[in-house]
Amino acid sequence: MFLEEVIGEVRLEDNTFECKGKLNRDDVVGWLKSIAGFANAQGGQFYIGVEDKTNKLIGFDKKDADNERNYFNNMVNEHLTPRPQLQIQFIPYTVRDKERFVIKINVLESNVKPVILRYKSIPSIFMRRDGYTNGATYEEIIQMSIQSKNTQYDLLVSDVKYDSSKFTKLQEFYKSHNKGKELSEKALKSMGFMDENGYLLNGALLFMDDYSDRKTASQCLAFAGTNKGSERIVTLKKYSGNIIDIINSLMDFVKQRMNYSIIKKGDRRINIEAYPERALFEGIINAIAHRDYYLDGTQIQLDMFKDRLEISSPGSFYRGEKIGKTYDLTGIISKRRNELISSILVACNVMESAGTGFDKITEEYENANESHKPYIYSSSDHFTLVLPDLTYIEGVTDNKYPDLIIPPIKNGTEHDEKVLSFCYYHARKVSEIADYLGMADSSYLRKQVLENLVSNGYLEKSKVARANYYKANQELIMLS
Repeated sequence: MFLEEVIGEVRLEDNTFECKGKLNRDDVVGWLKSIAGFANAQGGQFYIGVEDKTNKLIGFDKKDADNERNYFNNMVNEHLTPRPQLQIQFIPYTVRDKERFVIKINVLESNVKPVILRYKSIPSIFMRRDGYTNGATYEEIIQMSIQSKNTQYDLLVSDVKYDSSKFTKLQEFYKSHNKGKELSEKALKSMGFMDENGYLLNGALLFMDDYSDRKTASQCLAFAGTNKGSERIVTLKKYSGNIIDIINSLMDFVKQRMNYSIIKKGDRRINIEAYPERALFEGIINAIAHRDYYLDGTQIQLDMFKDRLEISSPGSFYRGEKIGKTYDLTGIISKRRNELISSILVACNVMESAGTGFDKITEEYENANESHKPYIYSSSDHFTLVLPDLTYIEGVTDNKYPDLIIPPIKNGTEHDEKVLSFCYYHARKVSEIADYLGMADSSYLRKQVLENLVSNGYLEKSKVARANYYKANQELIMLS
């Protein structure tokens, strides 16, 4: 029996059609690349249980077909990023009065390209052409990037259907911030929580009670001192689960470990928290809402030091420039990277629709002195909010410059080590570096010292407005 007898048309292997008798467990890349190639091209149909070239039906019984589909899904989830949109169905047929099944997988053209196949930590990009799947050419990769619709991760449709019983934690969270009101299914639909067929969007999956994938992974560290290099770690906690659990876990980690103090003013006592609760909450919500969920293997990083708290989120500011370091939080224009996730948090009254979360943080610190002012810095792969500990009298000072181990630098100068140490933890302007070195802001400093370090890869240069900022590349430099 052949495939054309079941589907009613004759198909030959071409750009949009391929068959496999069974998924090869010993050569996962051999068939996964076809799925990636279809998604990077025009899409295609992939049949399992059909002999290659002849289209002869091999098929499965119901149990084996289910196992084969589950294995297929697991491998796609593990190795393809972003996950292509797939429509999977069992096609039944009968042989000698026994029901058999082939698996039809309709691979849709990806809205976000290229789809990358990562196996044993090696990323590859494939393209379907002329009935074969091969590595994409440089020109094809560029073209894919140009043509990509740039759809946000949380707006892609999953293969999971909506079930109201799976969102009890979201409902409780919504009630606690909306005076006991319930989050209606109508409201969810209006936000785009699911598509017209009831399939959840990726962003909705992250709010499911039993969500357990690593897209929400977070790590919290508490250090005994003021830097990571030479201070011992007091506590390390790793969290995963749905977004509501992550918010609560991060809040609890800080609140259980932060300091409290009392200031006496006349006959009054003023209680001071190391980190104002509203500022802390806004910082955590911001990290979750603007995280780049396409970046697999990353995590929200929360680091507590003796003098400050740092909240880092994977991905730079969405469609924004790198920020070396700025205290002007209210001047940052942050565009939404995750529309659905942000809409849900806005509906829960924990995020402002106008994006004024940074304003609230500034308000909480408005009476603090200069060494206790919050600030933000960003690179190409993460952004970090720094909240000073209000109970630490010295504040966050800039006199903590680590000792470094630096290999010989081509055309190096006597200032290199001091510059890299000064710029190790924070990005600095040229004027700040000149003041620290006790020298003039000269062409010698800019070209022979700073630009030489940049060209050798030891300094990373970014620009905010008209000012250049320099930060040490920590991957090339070791702490002594």
